[in-house]
Amino acid sequence: MDGRENSGGGAKEFQRVAEALRTRMTDGTHAVGAYLPPQRELTEEFGVSRDTIQRALRELADEGWIVSRQGSGSRVVKTQRIQSSAPKAVKSRHGATLDLIIGSAFEEPEVTLDVYTLTAESLDARIRIQVERIHAGEISPERIAVRLLLPDTEQGPLPYPRVKDDKGDLRLQERLRAISGRHTASLRGLLKDLRTERLVPSVGFEIRHTPLVPPFKLYIINHQEALHGMYDVIERQIELDDGEVVTALDVLGLGATLTHQVKDDDANSPASVFVDNMQTWFDSVWARLSE
Repeated sequence: MDGRENSGGGAKEFQRVAEALRTRMTDGTHAVGAYLPPQRELTEEFGVSRDTIQRALRELADEGWIVSRQGSGSRVVKTQRIQSSAPKAVKSRHGATLDLIIGSAFEEPEVTLDVYTLTAESLDARIRIQVERIHAGEISPERIAVRLLLPDTEQGPLPYPRVKDDKGDLRLQERLRAISGRHTASLRGLLKDLRTERLVPSVGFEIRHTPLVPPFKLYIINHQEALHGMYDVIERQIELDDGEVVTALDVLGLGATLTHQVKDDDANSPASVFVDNMQTWFDSVWARLSE
């Protein structure tokens, strides 16, 4: 095994590769039934060792995204499902995706995102894509305001992620804290650069932590749309930074099936009521149960 694999840098590298491949599987780049590029190509693309690629693929297999067979490669068996009746989503070749929905929101002059989630991984990946579009001059929002609500990982043992048979083992909670920290730092940097470079006149980014542990993922977009999906608790193998493999109880945010609701002209329609209720719930937790 490459000596870098056991270092902190090596651990971050395999997570970076896994995150990139997850994003591609959820945005339709690698559809269900398709094969990921060969390990040799991934090694060259990401500039990492083959051990790092293999570790990333093991993580994706443990999470249920891919099935790997020697000599056949890694086949995609899962993607993120979004149920939406919005006209733009229905007409899209890939159906509704986070990239399509958030990308459309960023084409508006004012962008507001209220997000309640276990980590900021999905949000970080999608905001990065929109920042690249802004730098390329494809879109030019005048105001961006993001509020991110995360669980307080300092409050004691969380129900998940945790080692299955040892509630006192906090290593997976520390891992969650590190993942959240990495993505929130990335988001802060991306949005700060937009303001510093004067590409967007007004940029706001706030993070608050709540003692509530998310049973679901929620995006409220421009006060007009809501994406909502319950987390499924699963049992899976997780490889820690030191190479130890533990059996964990965990949830997979990118794998959650999301329902997409869009407000319409009828304030009493199911979609309008749902979005308004989710916005009221988010605002109440933000104001009264977070810090």
